[in-house]
Amino acid sequence: MKRSWINSPYSYSLGMFAMMVPSQAFSTFYSYYYVEKLGLGIGLATLARTLFLIWDAVNNPLFGYWSDSTKSRYGRRRPWIFGTIPLFMIALVLVFSPPSAMSQQGLFTWFLLSLLAFEAVATVLWVNYGALFPELYRGNRIRAKASAIQQSYQMAALLLASVLAPLLVSWYSFSWMAIIFALLFALCMLLSTLAVREQEHQHEGESLKLGEAFRVTLKNKKFWIFNLSNSFAQTVNGLISSIIPFYAKYVLHLSEEAVSILLASVFVSVIPLVFVWYPIIRRLQEVSAWRLSLAVYGLSVVPLWFGHDLISGIIAGICVGFGLAGFLVTPPVLNGSIIDEDAMLTGQRREGIYTAVGGFITRSSGLISALAFFVVGMLFGYVSGDEPGPYPEWTFRILMSVVPFCLLLISFLLSYADRFRFQKPDGGERLP
Repeated sequence: MKRSWINSPYSYSLGMFAMMVPSQAFSTFYSYYYVEKLGLGIGLATLARTLFLIWDAVNNPLFGYWSDSTKSRYGRRRPWIFGTIPLFMIALVLVFSPPSAMSQQGLFTWFLLSLLAFEAVATVLWVNYGALFPELYRGNRIRAKASAIQQSYQMAALLLASVLAPLLVSWYSFSWMAIIFALLFALCMLLSTLAVREQEHQHEGESLKLGEAFRVTLKNKKFWIFNLSNSFAQTVNGLISSIIPFYAKYVLHLSEEAVSILLASVFVSVIPLVFVWYPIIRRLQEVSAWRLSLAVYGLSVVPLWFGHDLISGIIAGICVGFGLAGFLVTPPVLNGSIIDEDAMLTGQRREGIYTAVGGFITRSSGLISALAFFVVGMLFGYVSGDEPGPYPEWTFRILMSVVPFCLLLISFLLSYADRFRFQKPDGGERLP
């Protein structure tokens, strides 16, 4: 393998492409598939997602700690990634392949168990892949560049999944869509991981014990403020992605095939816009750039309220794309600074546990999203595709615009709960 490909931001970012294609298809269609297509009640769907979050709370930090504690000649992260690739493929296919003619109870049980299996293997992948970023790339400049490249790969994946998934479902089935995306994931993930070389000196010395590792992590105020704020913004990412098929059907009155065009309007615009944010990050300190991205993202969801047909939906989607681009690029740079400071204070590189705990906090957004779906749905009478109620248009107009704006406002205000003073090796402090 060519030396220029080893640890290149381009080869590393291929892993993001690999994981985001199936993850986008999953997040966009799993609720729609079970609630709208299979007729699972919204209350049972919300219960399954809540249990899914509890399971995530249990396994996420442990996977991060085990990753940090792993010692092998292949590195700490790569063995976990290689071992989880086939399991991820199987779990993805199971989510979209329930047996036919199941009762509500049977459908709920399949939905819950397949969600738990998918979450577990996805967590192992995301924790170990995400932990590589601050280890491989040091300093704000290279991190900003690597983050911009990574997010462009992510947007390409989101675009591919958004366009191709509805077509595959229309041509074949949800199950075949999952199989095709699982195969694409395996190919790209293998190529990316083969190109990674972890830094050997990171594995020297004794790792912190489990209790001590959690104690130090939980005491880090900057870490908590950063991730709590991100959790509300991350809710918007998942909410918009999962609600778009409903929004297209009930608000914009589009066919299922047109969902691809609407999703593409968001993700095509993001690919060039992530590079607009790159010079902004270079000019501003990482915290200032992050706060600016939250403010812009909040304003960008307002036009979704005014959507009424395909054209207005596309225009609103492009506006969202600009805000989303900033939020995608800026957090990895700030997160890297938080982990660097921790390494200076503890003498240990603990990307795994920070990525895992941070991932759990931000993924708790899934509960917020589920509750928002449930509460707004109940208020306006939406139960499922079989019982949409008298006001489905209001249900999904509010879920696509009002709820995201409120969540992003909370996220922006939370970002000011700490001044983000970073200690320097000489004992001084660096302000954002």
